[in-house]
Amino acid sequence: MDVKRTGIVLKPTNSRVVIRPFEVANDARMERIIARIASLSDVEVERQLETVMRDFGQRHHRIREYYLLRFEQVRKHQLTDHPTSENRQLLIGAYFTQEYALESAALFNPSMVWHPDQTGLPAGSSRFILSLRATGEGHISSITFRSGVIDAASRIWMDEPTRFVQAPAQVPNALYEKSLFYRKLTELGINGPLTEQVMAALGDSFTLADLDRTLKLVMKSHRTRQREFEPIAHTMIMLAKANYEIRFDPSLNVSERLIFPSSPTETNGIEDARFVRFTHDNGRVCYYATYTAYDGRVTLPQMLETEDFLHFKVGTLNGPEVKNKGFALFPRMVNGHYAMLSRQDNEHIFLMYSDLPHFWHTKTLLARPTFPWEFIQLGNCGSPIETEAGWLVLTHGVGPMRKYAMGAFLLDREDPSRLIGRLDTPLLEPDANEREGYVPNVVYSCGALVHGSDLVIPYAMSDYASTFATVPLADVIGGMTRV
Repeated sequence: MDVKRTGIVLKPTNSRVVIRPFEVANDARMERIIARIASLSDVEVERQLETVMRDFGQRHHRIREYYLLRFEQVRKHQLTDHPTSENRQLLIGAYFTQEYALESAALFNPSMVWHPDQTGLPAGSSRFILSLRATGEGHISSITFRSGVIDAASRIWMDEPTRFVQAPAQVPNALYEKSLFYRKLTELGINGPLTEQVMAALGDSFTLADLDRTLKLVMKSHRTRQREFEPIAHTMIMLAKANYEIRFDPSLNVSERLIFPSSPTETNGIEDARFVRFTHDNGRVCYYATYTAYDGRVTLPQMLETEDFLHFKVGTLNGPEVKNKGFALFPRMVNGHYAMLSRQDNEHIFLMYSDLPHFWHTKTLLARPTFPWEFIQLGNCGSPIETEAGWLVLTHGVGPMRKYAMGAFLLDREDPSRLIGRLDTPLLEPDANEREGYVPNVVYSCGALVHGSDLVIPYAMSDYASTFATVPLADVIGGMTRV
């Protein structure tokens, strides 16, 4: 099969840094740090602030605003109520801020979708957005973005990323829909007197502040059951914090936008986002991405939604079949239902249907490890791609010496539970230049595209860097053994 490697390599770099909170876990230590800064004279504060701004002011957008925000977040640890000058506020904020090299360790597991803006391009060219898993210090993963253009000859041109990176602002007073929130609580088994009273006191939609205030009021009326209700109240707040909204400044370049872990379920990383351009039955287009949230102990599938890659809604996936990794949503409704690929048992690929994109209750077996290069496990490499011949699914298989290879199979367009074709040899294996990295002998993708007559595959090389390959779509489908 004529698979062409492009030679484009997106390597991790330690020069791209984002500012994030520097957390000091001990309250007494925070008070001592702030007290030391309070002991400085105004002249010394100005001198220290000038040094900070000289060293860091040109490395980040709106750094003064961030320092002032950090001051507000730690203000409660001041020992007095004396007014604090703006310079001192800025300096205190700087002491509780740090730089984080988001991709110092790896830049991998790419997913590719068409850009919402396709204006101003030559005939036959298309603009795309590429999401990547960026991993830095402490093996914390986040979602970073790149953009580029594929021309009529399927040549790929990447836009140069800027040096700046910025995390989004959390949308204040984001609304929760009570009926969906209550259903999520029920799925988690969080029900009983406390839940019922809190839900009854809330409106049809509510904010996190509304929930927190209502919980405190209800808890006060049940003082004798505090120990019983506190874990339930904690879980309700954690569920709300795991469903949130974020927004980027529209002036930011695509490469400057970073989705960094921010909810309790994501504290150790956001992994392997599988983006898909989804067309609803009414014609509305949005982008969904399933990803794995990791808190250091438990992996949890979650999903985000956006229409413009500026405003994102992030939410939990729910239901008895929401477990393990590798969820990938179909790009449209199938026979009136949402459809999803999954791999609950870490070994086989399953097909799921649901009437709601965040709730999944059943699954059916779709494909087993069949060929020697996938005997250990079989999984998807992104969302199915609709073609005239059927739903094309790129796969990854794991064989001897834990070597990963990419394959493909074909599903019936009208009945995706019917597997109708399958490659019996790998589509892509790591070559000599790709087999060494953070995790050796791995090629892996989280989502490809069809451009013209070619399949364009972004993929990671040994969990370290990313690249692209192209192959005629007809060769992939024609090379399949019919099932």
